[in-house]
Amino acid sequence: MAACSTVHSAVGLQAHPRLSVTRTYEITAPVQCRHCEDAPCARVCPVDAIKLADDQVMLSEQACIGCKMCAIACPFGAITPSGTSVSGVAGIKIDRPTESAALDPLLGWSIGVRTVAVKCDLCSFQEAGPECVRVCPTAALHVVNGRSLDRANADKRLASAAANVALSIVGFDASSQANTPSIEERD
Repeated sequence: MAACSTVHSAVGLQAHPRLSVTRTYEITAPVQCRHCEDAPCARVCPVDAIKLADDQVMLSEQACIGCKMCAIACPFGAITPSGTSVSGVAGIKIDRPTESAALDPLLGWSIGVRTVAVKCDLCSFQEAGPECVRVCPTAALHVVNGRSLDRANADKRLASAAANVALSIVGFDASSQANTPSIEERD
């Protein structure tokens, strides 16, 4: 999350991380944009700030009007409204209503803050790809696209074919196992 914030703020985008990490006692998992083929967020955007291009759902922070419809439509909760408060710009101190830390970002508002949608953009501005994938210490994050799925499926087919060949060499015949009578048939 820190790497995501750093790399995006360095190019002038919102510093809010594009992924969040959910932790339970048993598991830790990232919550981030799945770049859906049907992109419900793009369908509800009234100003076309979210578009589907090259198997990626891209968001233009400049075009976003902050209506939060995309965050409501996202089935994965991967879009978060975010903005920089006026007090965070050049250290300006302005009295404004305070919000509870427990308040959902969809319900929050701040005087003088232009809130925009923030979602994973796969760090499209970097040749190296997503920063979170690059810095993940356990290599648990991967970019999965059509090409990588096709490659993984081909590898599985080759492994399965090799296993079948190996089994036939040792004399195991799956078709003879199918003709073996069941316990009920033997009685």
